[in-house]
Amino acid sequence: MARRDGPIVEPVPGDPAAVARLGPDADDETALVVADYHAGIEAGLRYERGIELESDADVRLARLTRLLDRTDPDRLVVLGDLGHRIGNPKGDESEELRILVDRVTPRVPVTLVRGNHDGGIAEAFGDRIDVTDGSGVRLGRVGFVHGHTWPAREVVESDVVCAAHEHPAVRLEDDVGGGRKERAWLRGPMNPEPFADHLGIDVSELDWRAPELVVFPAFNDRSGGTWVNVEGQGFLSPFLPDGVFDADAYLLDGTRLGPYRSV
Repeated sequence: MARRDGPIVEPVPGDPAAVARLGPDADDETALVVADYHAGIEAGLRYERGIELESDADVRLARLTRLLDRTDPDRLVVLGDLGHRIGNPKGDESEELRILVDRVTPRVPVTLVRGNHDGGIAEAFGDRIDVTDGSGVRLGRVGFVHGHTWPAREVVESDVVCAAHEHPAVRLEDDVGGGRKERAWLRGPMNPEPFADHLGIDVSELDWRAPELVVFPAFNDRSGGTWVNVEGQGFLSPFLPDGVFDADAYLLDGTRLGPYRSV
């Protein structure tokens, strides 16, 4: 079989999404991967913070369908938090999710890696999309986990591990002290020791493939995030930062900023 060269997980330039090549050969399955969609976030912001925003549901769906057109994947993988409510989806969120499922599932199968905001989605849409356990799933040579819990052993023993939950972002300052927030990718080699400790095994027992960890930016540009280059900001995931030796930050346009701690 013909083989493909290049990264196993390759970001789509300019977008908070990536294409994952699940196998090594040219005819193996590919997946469009996005994270932290947070359907219905406007209703949540209204309830949680008293912030009134018009719904961006149509914009989010248009961006997602444009990415499906652009990348032509075999599958869509959502790295958790497809919905925004921690409990069962209802109201505007439920309607946004229904329209999304109606629009996307006739085109590609959908795998949702359960996140901490995905309560009730399996019950509401589990007959139309695959919903994994919170510890994630391995598809081919790529492991997927949301990141609010420790990944399963099969995920850790992948060639690349994709995670979310952090909504990583960097604060960039100009020469006159102005600053702006930019969503970012984090990529770096994983450290096996914390994962082996959590599994209660020795590192030598892992089928360790020296995987790269890829932490995805949030698809939803209205969600908050972890400012990874701001002193005092901590990670949300239980396996970060110890689970990675070091990580570089990248902007959505592909600009490499270098080690995230020194950006």
